[in-house]
Amino acid sequence: MTAYAAAFLAVLVVFAGIDLAWIALVMRALFAQHLGPLLVESPRLGPAIAFYLVYAAGIVLLAVLPAQSWPMGRLAALGFGAALGLVAYATYDLTNRATLKAWPLSVALVDIAWGTLLTALAALAGHAVLEWMKR
Repeated sequence: MTAYAAAFLAVLVVFAGIDLAWIALVMRALFAQHLGPLLVESPRLGPAIAFYLVYAAGIVLLAVLPAQSWPMGRLAALGFGAALGLVAYATYDLTNRATLKAWPLSVALVDIAWGTLLTALAALAGHAVLEWMKR
């Protein structure tokens, strides 16, 4: 396995694993409380898998790889990941706030904070694996 594939896999496992636990433990209840009638009975796996694959690739391309050229690569990966998470999750949540009647500010703020933190952590994991594989 190449170092880049290993970094992608690390990002995917960390991001999806933690996110799925977070959704099951926290967000599902928050969504049900505020968005109940809009929710499907069970998540659609195809779009969920597509999201995780695309987003993990985005984290590698936009946070992990650019951090390789910085002297403090771990800190750069964390920062680039946080910036990507903030932009991606704010785009989603603020667009929903602007266009949907039932998208509460509390849901948006929690989700944006979560996406920022989780993307930063996943980028850090990808960076660590890439560095380890390059040794």
